[in-house]
Amino acid sequence: MRIHHLNLASMREIDSPDGLASARAVCHALLVETPASGLVLVESGLGLADVADPALHLEREWTELVEPVLSPAETAVRQVAALGHDPADVRHIVLTHLDVDHSGGLPDFPHARVHVMEAELKAALAEGPSRRYRPSHWAHAPRWVTYPGTGTRWLGVDGVRPLAGLPEGDFLYVPLDGHTDGHAGVAVRDGDRWLLHAGDAYFYHGELAREPHPHPIMDLVQLQAQVDPARRLSSQERLRALVHDHGVGVFSAHDPWELTEYSQ
Repeated sequence: MRIHHLNLASMREIDSPDGLASARAVCHALLVETPASGLVLVESGLGLADVADPALHLEREWTELVEPVLSPAETAVRQVAALGHDPADVRHIVLTHLDVDHSGGLPDFPHARVHVMEAELKAALAEGPSRRYRPSHWAHAPRWVTYPGTGTRWLGVDGVRPLAGLPEGDFLYVPLDGHTDGHAGVAVRDGDRWLLHAGDAYFYHGELAREPHPHPIMDLVQLQAQVDPARRLSSQERLRALVHDHGVGVFSAHDPWELTEYSQ
């Protein structure tokens, strides 16, 4: 499988506590070319409708806080086409959760199967329009594929499930709740190693160091957004073990320095 690392929405510029050059926060996503299952998009970022009419499709306070660039060229549908693919070949979209900046691209791929945890979809449908969830992102009635919070053990993590309709053993859902009730990471086999998109389970690469240190501004964002602090911190412990004990390549949704590292 060929894996592309994409940025599906540039956001406000942030400094690095570790002396790296300042950069805009990102919406890190994957586009995976599979032999028999078409294109698989992990996360959908902001979509064309969000960019064209943010007043309608995005919550005002969220837009003021994160300062999205709102460029059509950064949307998934435009980047898929720029890579020489037909957007209709995106047959599966796998989401870590349904927050506004992760689900906005869904309407641009109306025929794709959309994979999400049961608890996440239940929470999103129950809440209605909010800073977190935007029902316009699923007003087209996506072809949902949902998963319970149970499964098998994988590299010391319980509740892991393979993704239906995708190459067997190459795509896994990894429970990482706490940011939302149904938040999960997406593991993708990359040759002889695993990559794990951890979504918003953490926001800055320093949080996964052996001696964790968060980003002061991004940490405020994740503290405000979490639904369960204890479960969020437990998820981060699982991620540190996957990195340091098993060599899994873990990255989050919004850290721009991770995107630069994995795009090289």
